[in-house]
Amino acid sequence: MTGAGIVRLHLVDGTYELYRAHFAPRPGHTDPSGRDAKATVGIAQSLLALLHDSDEVVTHVAVAFDNPIRSFRNDLFPYYKSDEGVPPELRSQFDPAEDAVRAIGVTVWSMHEYEADDALATGARRFRDEVEQVRILTPDKDLGQCLQGDQVVQVDRRQRKLIDESRFRAERGFGPHSMPDFLALAGDSADGFPGLPGFGKKTASLLIGAYEHLERIPADANRWTVKPRGASQLATTLVEHRADALLYRRLATLIDTLELECGLTDLEFRGVPRRDFEQWCDRLGAVGLKAVPRRWR
Repeated sequence: MTGAGIVRLHLVDGTYELYRAHFAPRPGHTDPSGRDAKATVGIAQSLLALLHDSDEVVTHVAVAFDNPIRSFRNDLFPYYKSDEGVPPELRSQFDPAEDAVRAIGVTVWSMHEYEADDALATGARRFRDEVEQVRILTPDKDLGQCLQGDQVVQVDRRQRKLIDESRFRAERGFGPHSMPDFLALAGDSADGFPGLPGFGKKTASLLIGAYEHLERIPADANRWTVKPRGASQLATTLVEHRADALLYRRLATLIDTLELECGLTDLEFRGVPRRDFEQWCDRLGAVGLKAVPRRWR
C-alpha cells in the first residue's frame, strides 16, 4: 500500500483488457437491443475493480486502445497484426468499450495511425518525472522496453506480477532498451513477425545480453564472446538477413513521442460521474453496475 499523497499514473492496455473480457469464462451479456456487450461490460467491471483496488491506489489513469488494430507498421510489413481474424462480435465493441471507459470518468487514448502500445510508451516517458511511479498495466512483453528502475514498472494484473527494471534484467539477461533488438532476432508471434531463422529466445537473449544492440554483434562468430550452439550458421544468417532484422526491430520499437492532448491534471481520477455512468448502465442493460462505484463526482 502506498503512503498518503503518493501520485501514481496507471496506464492501461485497453485492447488487452477488451480481449480478456471477451474470452473470459463467464456469462455473456447483451444490451437491450440484443447486441453482444460482454466485452464492453467486462472492461467496465475490470476498470472499476482497478479503481477500487487498495493495493494499486489509483490517482491518475488513462486507457489506450487500438481502434482499429492497424497502424503505420502494417505499411512496413504486410503480415503485421491487424483486424483480420478478430471475431465480428468483438470488433463491433471497440467503440462501445471506449464509451464505457469515458462513462467511468477515465481518459481514453484511441489510436489509429499508431498503436495503443505507442500511447502507453509515450505516456510513460512524458509523465514519469511528474509522478512517483508509472505503472503500465499489461502483460505485453513489448512494453518491457519502457521500464526504468522502479519509476516505470509493468504490472500483470491477472498473474499479480510486477516487473521493474531489475527483475526484467534478471529474467531476460539484458536491459529494457534492448528489447526491440531481442524481438528482432527471436520474433514476436503476437505481432506477426517471425524473427530470424535459427534464433530462438535463448540464443537471442544470450547475444543481446552480450552486445545490447544488433549493430554491435560481430559478423564473425569467432569474435563472439558468447558461444551459442551453431554460432557460425547464426552469424551467417545475421549477415544475410540483416535488413530483415533491422525491419523487425523497427516494428518492435515503440514510439514514445506522440502528441497526447492532455496534461497530468487531465488524467487525475476524481470519481465516477454519476449521471453519465448511470445513463451508460441503462443503455447497456447493466443496471447492476450502478452499485459498484465507491467514489462519485
